[in-house]
Amino acid sequence: MKEKIISIFKTSTFKETLITSSGTILSGIFGLVYYILSARVLEPAGFGIFSVSTATIALLASIANIGIDTGIVRFVGKYHGTDNLKVKKIIKYAFNIKIVSIVVLNVVGWFAMPFIVNKILQKPELLFPLRLSLLGAATSMLLSFVVSVIQAIQKFVVWSILTTFINILRLIVLILLVYFGLVNVNSGIYLYILSPLIGFFIGLFYIPKFVDVKNENEVSKELFNYNKWIAIFTLIVAVSSRVDTFITTRLLTLKDVGIYSVAVNLSSVVPSIVLALGTVVAPKLASFRSNLDAKKYLEKLQLFVIFLAAIGIIFGIPLSYFVIPKLYGVEYMPSIYPFIILLITQAIFLISIPCHSAIFYYFSYPKIFVYISIVHLFVVSIFGWFLTKDFGYTGAAMAMLIGNVFNFAIPFYWVTKKLYRKSE
Repeated sequence: MKEKIISIFKTSTFKETLITSSGTILSGIFGLVYYILSARVLEPAGFGIFSVSTATIALLASIANIGIDTGIVRFVGKYHGTDNLKVKKIIKYAFNIKIVSIVVLNVVGWFAMPFIVNKILQKPELLFPLRLSLLGAATSMLLSFVVSVIQAIQKFVVWSILTTFINILRLIVLILLVYFGLVNVNSGIYLYILSPLIGFFIGLFYIPKFVDVKNENEVSKELFNYNKWIAIFTLIVAVSSRVDTFITTRLLTLKDVGIYSVAVNLSSVVPSIVLALGTVVAPKLASFRSNLDAKKYLEKLQLFVIFLAAIGIIFGIPLSYFVIPKLYGVEYMPSIYPFIILLITQAIFLISIPCHSAIFYYFSYPKIFVYISIVHLFVVSIFGWFLTKDFGYTGAAMAMLIGNVFNFAIPFYWVTKKLYRKSE
């Protein structure tokens, strides 16, 4: 066991994860300061509106993306260095699909939003902020396009710098808005949606030139045979991963939503680490051709993420009692208990990365996640509705914990059975 643990720190994955993690941690620090400052300036009710808007941006971007980013990582990572023409065709075809999807989303969303805010969320004051979220989803999708290509061609230093720059930019502009007394909910949302657009234009300089490539539709069959399951899975996961925010918006006050959102944002440090790990792990698993190599790699990776999760829980829980009242303000003290639950939830999410990544990028069998995610959506929705009604935002956090336990156990069992049975 000791030799295995030592060998983890000698792998290229660890070294490359260190690069992406360093960038992600630095980016996360700037992002966290940005959210802390936003929460303090906007206060709980205003921060609740801001948080629902950013959650809507993430939800709409995930849905409208229809699995394109995962397809980019899978196939650009597969052909990079061996068939560069095909790589450019995949990139161009993916970009074309994204543009069409963005246009459809904004047209349909603009007319559908009044019904959503009045009938579903029952918060009419959210109409304008959520219409702005449509533009935010568009800029987020453009940024994720270049970031996915950079990830697939394994330019991890560029990936780290670009993602960090966006959060630095947001923070600097927010500080200027506060200084000149111009910050409010709408200006905060404008800032949030414009910074990814700048990141997109910068990222274009670091990916293969694809505009002049012809016959990009040739790759459509290969991409969509894989992406059809990713698209369905992404749609379901996009809803289930944010259903807590929308349930709290429906059942609680916007002030309560703001308090719960502080717990969500503070626990989002863990998904940042997951993103850094996934950036390195995905293209490597896509390149493996041997079950034995994949098994050795995943065993080391599993030990690594368990270690990271344990460290996060041990240090994260005590720190929350200091960080939340001192940095966010005493009005956010109730965020501590949902934060502790969400931190454990995110630790389980971190531990699940090896088996999730193996299914997507080694076995190339995203279909199984469609079935898992459907059950997961029902679990978090049903538990979320009743627990939130009974326990408020703490109940919402409890529902997410139950959902993540399920979301780890089933894929872990599937990968273990598949991998070890095949290697016998």
